[in-house]
Amino acid sequence: MTEQAVASTPPARRFRIGDSSFALVVSIAVLVMMILFLVIPVGSILLRSFVGATGWGLENYTETLQSGRVWELVGNSLAVAVLTTILSLALAYIYAYAIQRTHVLFKGFLRLVVMTPLFAPSLVQAQGLIFLFGRNGAFNRFLGFDFDIYGFWGIVLADVLYTFPYAFLILSAALAASDARLYEGAVVMGAKPFRIFRTITLPSTRYGIAAAGFVVFSLTITDFGNAIVIGGDFNVLATEIYNKVIGQGKFGLGAVIGVLLLAPAVISKLLERRIAKRQHALITDQSKPLTVRDNRRRDLIFGLYTYAVACVFLAVPLIVLLASLVKLWPYNLAFSLKHYSFDVQNGAQPLWNSIGVAFATAIFGVILVTVAAIVSQKFRTPLRGPISFLAILPTSIPGMVLGLGYVLAFNSTANPLNVLYGTFPLIVLLYVYYNHAQGFLIATTSLKQISATFDEASTMLGGSQLRTLFRVTLPILWPTLFGVGVFFFMRAMVSLSAVIFLITPQTQVAAVSVLQLSDRGANNQAAAFSVCIMLIVLAALLLARCVLWLAGARHVSLIR
Repeated sequence: MTEQAVASTPPARRFRIGDSSFALVVSIAVLVMMILFLVIPVGSILLRSFVGATGWGLENYTETLQSGRVWELVGNSLAVAVLTTILSLALAYIYAYAIQRTHVLFKGFLRLVVMTPLFAPSLVQAQGLIFLFGRNGAFNRFLGFDFDIYGFWGIVLADVLYTFPYAFLILSAALAASDARLYEGAVVMGAKPFRIFRTITLPSTRYGIAAAGFVVFSLTITDFGNAIVIGGDFNVLATEIYNKVIGQGKFGLGAVIGVLLLAPAVISKLLERRIAKRQHALITDQSKPLTVRDNRRRDLIFGLYTYAVACVFLAVPLIVLLASLVKLWPYNLAFSLKHYSFDVQNGAQPLWNSIGVAFATAIFGVILVTVAAIVSQKFRTPLRGPISFLAILPTSIPGMVLGLGYVLAFNSTANPLNVLYGTFPLIVLLYVYYNHAQGFLIATTSLKQISATFDEASTMLGGSQLRTLFRVTLPILWPTLFGVGVFFFMRAMVSLSAVIFLITPQTQVAAVSVLQLSDRGANNQAAAFSVCIMLIVLAALLLARCVLWLAGARHVSLIR
């Protein structure tokens, strides 16, 4: 053999699993997890809805749909959802406009205040409204009013407070994107401010309005906490599932109502995606950023509105805090910390359970959504499409429906995974897949921002796909994944409807304790649990910001 031939012979490579084999194995594992903990639970609801007292058939559907009560519940749910959507969109749009298009003072504070409902279980809004406007609320008891907050209007007001942050975030993002050239042209042509708003601002944000509307509608029609706490004798579909399953043990009828509840959520999600596909870019390379001009009168009007709204959002958690710090609301307002002793069944254990479950959810949630995002974005396998579809499917599944599906799927001796039923691991998996879509979308968005040249360079240097993943992709992605973990932690601390059917005395969590205490009339202790949940979530968010700040500071120092 010539020296030239020897020199051209490639060096022997170490034995390793090929990139294609590795990608296929990981993709199969991700898909199996999704089938086990997402597809099978939802499928169990559909199957169980066809199993009646006499066997398979339409018995459950016939009994449910022929009942005048179910149509009353459908009407109640739609009425609450539609009115809440209208009010939430209108109020949130004005608030977002004030933040993005005026010079109101302390915008950071105003943003933070309306985010407070995200830091607590949904029923805290109803809880606060009862302390303010209930029969023994502050306004009725101390100011001589005669408000009747229970029923339809109580649910609507509580749901408006609950959904407002979601609408505000979407609308704020829509209003942040603007092209100054359109506004300059309108001013040159002599258009008045209201005409500019009607012909330019409103049309340019119509997709944001539609997206926010669908999100608010879906959240409202599937909300359980507010309706059961403040609804009184006014029932909706979400509370009916709870009554059928927990109160009467009629799983078949509960499954039918779950299917009815699933339908509007799925339809609204499909409409949202269809409208989003028609959206075109508002900002191009020729666009000019919009500069907000000074206008004291405008700023004063919007400032009064935003601070009035902020006061309402502050009043709810503050009145809950006050109720937790007095001996007996509203009869004995002497300061007391006795409600924080948690001298009830299980004591403070539900809080510790929630913290442990939330940490586990954060860890496993980050792992599962990261792997799913990498499989769908980086691996070229035939399973990419099904995985991407199933990854975002939970956005169309109400929490109560998915929770009921877990009961039907895993509380069966025919299921080999029945050993998980009644345990914390199953609750963790439920939280992960209930919130999977949001974490997955965040992770995939960040992955798309990483240039493919990194992968190409690594491949040219002989690096495997796995090596590139751990040496290049994940180090770039870690701040985003850390944020996803914080999101999972927060959602696991405050979610109620998804887990309500899985709780046992041994696996009690804090959000469910709030509901049970409120249901028993122990409102002061329920308030104490709510305050603890909010403080834990806020502490986690503050700690996360400190970690990111310190990491960013070190990163900057290294660059320097």
